[in-house]
Amino acid sequence: MTTLTQHGAAGSPPKPRNDGLLAILGSLPLAIVFLALVLTPLALTFALSFRPFDYATGIQPGHTLEHYLAVVTDSYFIEIFWRTFWIAGVTTLICVLIGAPEAYILSRMGKPWRSIFLLVVLSPLLISLVVRAFGWSMLLGPGGAIGKAAAALGLGPLLYTPTAVIIGLVHVMLPFMVIPVWTSLQKLDPTVEHAALSLNASRFQTLTRIVLPQAMPGILSGSLIVFGLSASSFAIPALLGGRRLKMVATVVYDEFLTELNWPLGAAIAIILLLVNVIVMMAYNRVVERSYRRSLG
Repeated sequence: MTTLTQHGAAGSPPKPRNDGLLAILGSLPLAIVFLALVLTPLALTFALSFRPFDYATGIQPGHTLEHYLAVVTDSYFIEIFWRTFWIAGVTTLICVLIGAPEAYILSRMGKPWRSIFLLVVLSPLLISLVVRAFGWSMLLGPGGAIGKAAAALGLGPLLYTPTAVIIGLVHVMLPFMVIPVWTSLQKLDPTVEHAALSLNASRFQTLTRIVLPQAMPGILSGSLIVFGLSASSFAIPALLGGRRLKMVATVVYDEFLTELNWPLGAAIAIILLLVNVIVMMAYNRVVERSYRRSLG
C-alpha cells in the first residue's frame, strides 16, 4: 500500500509553481511608477528635442535635427560639456581618494564609535543642498574664512571658479562614495588581513592584494553614482559657479526658463544623458576587467 502510494505520488504531475507570477505581480506597482515618473517624461523630452523652434512663434510642428547639430558643432556647447565632465571626473577622483580610506577606517571601528562616525558621514544628507551651497559660498567668498586664507596665500578668489564647484560637489557626493565601499568591506573578515600579515606580507601588500579587491565593487558603484550625479548637478554649479561658469545642467535651465527654447534644452539634456551613460558603461567595463584580472 505504501509502495503504491509512493508510486502514485511519484507519477502524479508536479504542482504548478506561482513564484514567477507572484514576482511579476509584486513588481508591477513599481514598474507602473517607473513608467509614469521616469520613462514617460524621458520619452516626451526625447520627442520634444526634435521639434522646430522659432523665437517669434515658439515651438513648431514637424521634426528636425538642427538642435542636435547645433550642440555637437558649436564650440560654446562643446566647451561646456568638456567642463562638465572634467569637473565630474575630478570630483569622482577626490571622492575615491577620501572616501575609500574613510570607509576602511569606518569598517574597522568598534561600537559605539562606528555608529557615531557613520552618522557624521550621513549627516550632510539631512541638510538641504541649497543651504549647504550657500554655506560654502559664504566660506569661499571674499569675506569668508577660506576666501581670506586663499587671498593671503596669493591664490586669488575661489568663489565662482571650478575649484569652488569641485569643493561643493565633493562635500555633497562624499557619502555616496563612503557607503558603497563600507558595505563592500563588511564582507571582509579581519582575520584574513591578520593571516596575510603573519605570513610576512607588508601592510601595503595586504591593502593592495586583499583589501582593495574586496573594496573594488563598492568603489566602482560609488564612482558611477558620484560621476553621474556630479555631471548632472544643478544647484552647486549655479550657486558656486555663478552665471559665467556654466555647466550642462545650468545651460539646460537657461534654455528652458530664460530663452524659452525648450527643444534645444531637451536636446542638450538628452545628449548629456547619452554621454553620461556611455562614459559610465565604458568605466564599468574597464574596472570590471581589471577587477577580474586581480582575482585571477
